[in-house]
Amino acid sequence: MNSFGTFVQLVVDGLAQGSIYAALALAIVLVHQATGLINFAQGGMAVLGSYIGMTVGNLVVPVNLILGVLVGVIVAVAASFAIGAFIERFVMRRFQGGEEDTKVVATIGLLTLITGAIGMIWGFNFIPYPFFFNTSTSFTVAGIAISLWSLTTFLTIVALMAVLQLLFTKTKMGLGLRAVADNPGSSALSGIRVGRMLMVGWGLAAALGTIAGILLAAKAQLNPGNFDAILVYALAAVIIGGLSSPIGAVVAALGIAVLENLAGTFLPWIGHDLKIAVPFVLLFVILLLRPQGLFGRKSVVRV
Repeated sequence: MNSFGTFVQLVVDGLAQGSIYAALALAIVLVHQATGLINFAQGGMAVLGSYIGMTVGNLVVPVNLILGVLVGVIVAVAASFAIGAFIERFVMRRFQGGEEDTKVVATIGLLTLITGAIGMIWGFNFIPYPFFFNTSTSFTVAGIAISLWSLTTFLTIVALMAVLQLLFTKTKMGLGLRAVADNPGSSALSGIRVGRMLMVGWGLAAALGTIAGILLAAKAQLNPGNFDAILVYALAAVIIGGLSSPIGAVVAALGIAVLENLAGTFLPWIGHDLKIAVPFVLLFVILLLRPQGLFGRKSVVRV
C-alpha cells in the first residue's frame, strides 16, 4: 500500500476508534449539561450495564442469536437508565449543595465501587460479547479495508450525536436539563421539577455510555476495566470540544483518534509508544488558546 493508501486507512481506523471515545464523551457531556458535574464513574456505569445486558442476552442467544443480542441491548440500556437515575437520586443528591470537589471525589469512589462489584459478580477475565455479526468481517473500497464493526460504530455515534443535539436545543426536556444545570434555584421557581430532570440526565447518560460499552465489548470482549484507558481520551475530547457541545465532543474525539494514528505512523520519533501524548498536547494547546473548547460557550457571570 502506498503512502496515500496508508494515510486513508489510518484515518478510517481512527474514525472507528474515535467513535468509542465519542460515545463516552457524549455521556459525560450529557451529565454535565444536566448537573454541571463531570462524572468520572461514567465508564464503570457503562460496563455494568453491558454485563447486565450480556447476562440476560445469553439466556436467549441459544434460541436465536439476533433476538438474544437485541434483548440484551434493550435490557442493558433500560437497566443502565435505571442505575443512572438511582445513583443520582440516592447517592449524588446527598452531596447537593456541597463543594464541587467533593462531588468529583464521590464519582471516583463510585467508579472504584462499581468496578469492584463487577469483578466480584462476573470475575475479571475477558468474556466474549454476543453481537449481531462477526466484528472481524470487513469489506474493501478502493483498496481501503473497512470493517463492518467500524462502520456500524461510526454511524451509531453520529446518529446519537444528532439526537442529543436536537434534544438539548429543540425539546422541552433538553432545555429543562440545561436550565437545571445553569441555575437549579431559578429552574425550580419556573416550575421545572429539578430532581426529576437530574435523574433523567444521569439515566440518559448511563444508557448512552452502555451503548458504547456494548460496541466496544463486541469487538474487544467484556472486562471490568474496559473503559479505564478510554475515559482519559473521552475527557480530553470533552474539554477540547467544549463541555457544552455534544457536536464538539464528537468532533474532538474523532480528531484525537485520527491524529494519534497518523502521528504514530508518520512521525518516527513518536511511534506507537508515545502516541498517547497526542491528546494531551492538543489539550494543552486548546486550554491556552480557547479555554471553553473549540465549540464551547464562554461563561458569562452577571454582577
